[in-house]
Amino acid sequence: MAKAKKHQWNYENLGGSTRVKITSGADIAHLNELDPKMWTVLACPTTGLEIDEKSLNYLDNDGDGRIRINDITTTAQWLTSVIKNDNDLLKEEDHIDIEQLNQEDECGKKLYNSAKQILANLGKEGTVITLADTADIAAIFAKTRFNGDSIITEFSTDDEKEKAAITATIASVGSVTDRSGENGINAELIEKFYQALADYNAWQESAVEAPYGADTDKAIEAYEALDAKVKDYFVRTRLASFSPESSAALDVQASRIESISADNLTGKTEDIAAYPIARINDKPELALNAAINPAWAKSFESLIAIVKPKGKVLTEESWTSIGASFAEYTAWKTAKKGAEVEALGLDSVKAFIADDKKQALLDLVAQDAALKEEADSIELANKFMHIYRDFYRVLRNFVTFHDFYNKKKEVNAIFQSGRLIIDQRECKLCMKVADMGKHNTMAPASGMYLVYCDCTTKSKPGKLSIVAAITVGSVGDLFVGKNAVYYDNSGLIWDATITKIIENPISVGQAFWSPYRRMAKTVEDLINKNAAEKDNAMMNDMNSKITAAPTAIATAPKDEKTAATPAPPFDIAKFAGIFAAIGMAVGMIGTALVSIAQGFVSLKWWQMIMVFVGILLLISGPAMVLAWLKLRRRNIAPLLNANGWAINASSKISIPFGETLTDTAKFPKMRLKDPYKKRMATWKKWCITLVVLAIAATALWLTNLLTCINLPSPLPYYNKVEVEVVEATMGVEAESATDSTATVTPDSTAIGQ
Repeated sequence: MAKAKKHQWNYENLGGSTRVKITSGADIAHLNELDPKMWTVLACPTTGLEIDEKSLNYLDNDGDGRIRINDITTTAQWLTSVIKNDNDLLKEEDHIDIEQLNQEDECGKKLYNSAKQILANLGKEGTVITLADTADIAAIFAKTRFNGDSIITEFSTDDEKEKAAITATIASVGSVTDRSGENGINAELIEKFYQALADYNAWQESAVEAPYGADTDKAIEAYEALDAKVKDYFVRTRLASFSPESSAALDVQASRIESISADNLTGKTEDIAAYPIARINDKPELALNAAINPAWAKSFESLIAIVKPKGKVLTEESWTSIGASFAEYTAWKTAKKGAEVEALGLDSVKAFIADDKKQALLDLVAQDAALKEEADSIELANKFMHIYRDFYRVLRNFVTFHDFYNKKKEVNAIFQSGRLIIDQRECKLCMKVADMGKHNTMAPASGMYLVYCDCTTKSKPGKLSIVAAITVGSVGDLFVGKNAVYYDNSGLIWDATITKIIENPISVGQAFWSPYRRMAKTVEDLINKNAAEKDNAMMNDMNSKITAAPTAIATAPKDEKTAATPAPPFDIAKFAGIFAAIGMAVGMIGTALVSIAQGFVSLKWWQMIMVFVGILLLISGPAMVLAWLKLRRRNIAPLLNANGWAINASSKISIPFGETLTDTAKFPKMRLKDPYKKRMATWKKWCITLVVLAIAATALWLTNLLTCINLPSPLPYYNKVEVEVVEATMGVEAESATDSTATVTPDSTAIGQ
């Protein structure tokens, strides 16, 4: 048998890596044959990307919040099996003619029937179905009685009694939302409703006669409120009878009333309620006409008016008997069931029980459930339309990074979230930050100059964190706290503030000036530091002198106060050596500079240029080389890894490509005058120019740098003949001085003798 021919893949070079190029429906159909090692991405999250999140959730077959290679290949097999022409997937359209569905495939046939039913439900003519048609589930089922969700509404039946039962069930025991968007009921709610009807009716039939008629509930409420307080009263009276001397302590004490008497007593109800219900005596009884604690008086009077106890006093036994008089009634009230349907009224409850539409409603639920498969296929149609539109775009950002490296400015990768406008630049490489901790660890490895911003807008609560890559321009005006404006892909405007900067080279040109900026910054810091130290030292010295002055004046002897200490005389010998050393250093430096200048002037013009270029390269060359090496290694993979992607191939940002990721402001060439700039008269400019040239020429003449035009320096230092004569004269004088010194020097032996 002939060996099956393998699919032929096309390739392209993007971001410094060879990648598979998806250009046909056949490529999509054979994705399961592509070696996983050739995929650019192994996994990515389903959230935080610039693509319909519902499409990503449909691609996530196992629902774990991540899309992996097997999710892509499984979906590719399903898509290519349910449509006739695989190349239609490259169109990224949000509509399809249902005749293009493959009815020979079982799933394709189901999709075809579902799409046809959707069009019929929506009342649309033709065979073209759109994503909007499948997405509006409520509109699809708005005119249908049954939709396969096992939920019925009042529109599911024409029987008025069944409608009334459905409405009463919703009002009594709650509802669930039907696919049509209406409130409905399911079998569980139906069972709960009819059980509540039966329980409430049975409870009402076992009713106990109320001992005090319509006022019984009011009497029970008052009794329960007073019970603990009255029993406390009887305990206190028995204790007072047992110990008469403790009666005052058991009664309300005047000191407690005095402690609150100065306050507004309307706010002291709780304090007053804590006092005994009545004044304590040694008789275990409560007179009906006794003065009752104001906090309890209303309840006590209400109870006595209803129960009307015999006699003029209440004893503990009579109080207990009042509670026993409605104990049976209370037990019946406590045992109430079916309270959910009580609001319907007993007559309505009995009517619903008599009509008994329970089974009829359950049958309606069963009819609805029987259409579950057909209804679920409508959800399948919605899934198909989402993936049909977005699948090819996902492939261009998963199998390959074609969208990211696309030369068309309007095409962006699904991880590019918007544009940051800052410092006369538009940064196009912006992405949302899901985990700042991971970015702190991984982002420096990207080799890019990154700016992290917190963004806020009145249109949405909370804040959005983004990171933007700056690939063009200077960085002198970028600092933490700088404000900018961020435009997301939907056009929403956010206020952005820089919270963190990761510094890396932006360009070779920017690296050329970096050593000079660093040197200037170092010098500036040293000057500031030195000035600050001197200022602090001066202030500390002044403060110490000011603080010590009064004490010194007070403790100094009178003669010291009157006689000032004379300043020491100026010792010129002390400073002679210092001045000589300074003069020698200045002279040596001047000589060295003159020698360098003479050597430079003696060079030919092209040699001068080479020396100048060499000095610049010596200073800026290392920084430029390092910048060039870092710019070649810039890689977006660490940023995506920090956002939860599993990147399988290096995705470098070359210098030319990096220049396309940031746009700078470009103004037309114009000569514009600054209205606030001070202008100098022309004659003054010429005068200053002539003076500067004269000073420069004089300096060159005096330093003997104009000998090339026969203008030697008049200074003796540069006249070799005069210098030699002077040196010779000084040498002769030095020898004679030495000889004379040797002649007059006495013998040390003679001196010793």
